[in-house]
Amino acid sequence: MTEAKCQAVLVTGGAGFIGANFIRFLLEARPGCKIVNYDALTYAGNLENVADLEATGRHAFIKGDVCDGEKVLAVLREHGVDTIIHFAAESHVDRSILSGAEFVRTNVLGTQTLLEAAMQAEVGRFVMVSTDEVYGSLGQDGLFTEESSLAPNSPYSASKAGADLLCRAYHHTFGLSVVVTRCSNNYGPYQFPEKLIPLMISKALAGEALPVYGDGLNVRDWIHVQDHCAAVLAAAERGRPGEVYNVGASNEWPNIEIVKTILKLLGCPESLIRYVKDRPGHDRRYAIDSSKARRELGWAPRVEFGEGLRQTVAWYLDHKPWWRNVISGEYLNYYQKNYADKMI
Repeated sequence: MTEAKCQAVLVTGGAGFIGANFIRFLLEARPGCKIVNYDALTYAGNLENVADLEATGRHAFIKGDVCDGEKVLAVLREHGVDTIIHFAAESHVDRSILSGAEFVRTNVLGTQTLLEAAMQAEVGRFVMVSTDEVYGSLGQDGLFTEESSLAPNSPYSASKAGADLLCRAYHHTFGLSVVVTRCSNNYGPYQFPEKLIPLMISKALAGEALPVYGDGLNVRDWIHVQDHCAAVLAAAERGRPGEVYNVGASNEWPNIEIVKTILKLLGCPESLIRYVKDRPGHDRRYAIDSSKARRELGWAPRVEFGEGLRQTVAWYLDHKPWWRNVISGEYLNYYQKNYADKMI
């Protein structure tokens, strides 16, 4: 495919962690690009993540639900959108275990609604930002490739797999120019404090117990959010229609080692660690083969994990008001419900 620069982009979920980082990345990488940030502002959407971008004159925020087809279509037409980058999703596995209905609504129906609107508005490119969790769990060896079978093990990952397959269907049935990216675990600034790294940072700074599931040896493949953003832009501009691209940094770590490293960086004792009852269906290991993305998109991760983690810890130290505002809200009720009775 001939490279096409993004000019008018709708970013769904642009007030969330990865979406907000992507918008910042895109504004810098493509100075002529205009961005419409479409976000429902649910618990993980935070306008503080993008509050300073209004001054650019190239970022417009619209509060909206991805399941509202009429509104989505009107926005696409009004702003002459040529590219949709679809981040919006219910994304936390633990929440999907507590209640899966909203995950099906947002992640499956919301994606289908966006695909229909993209068809009607004749949008030139639709990028579905997915997850490696759709592949299920690996053993001690091997890597997920784009040909790996889909075997999701949580309501969250099942809903994302459903969305991915809808994207495939809209490409093959209707010719919509869809590209799917499946990324490993992200870390970096603006991440909602229910995810592992910011949760451990915020708890350690407060001198509170750090909850670690099971034996702490579940393995995840980590990538800095900036590297993920670069891959998504490369997929939008250079990806082949109908293709899937795995995105990872070949950076596997057991959860407990991540936690211990964070405590060391903060100068806090490992005695803060508390092992808690493992969550149902907890996948043991994820690892991504990203050679296709590197080969076809001309992309490669650049942020070394040790330095990236140090930068992330420093960001949370420098932005205490941001995460304290988040934690003081609905998240406290969720945290209490999910962890309080599991301490062992």
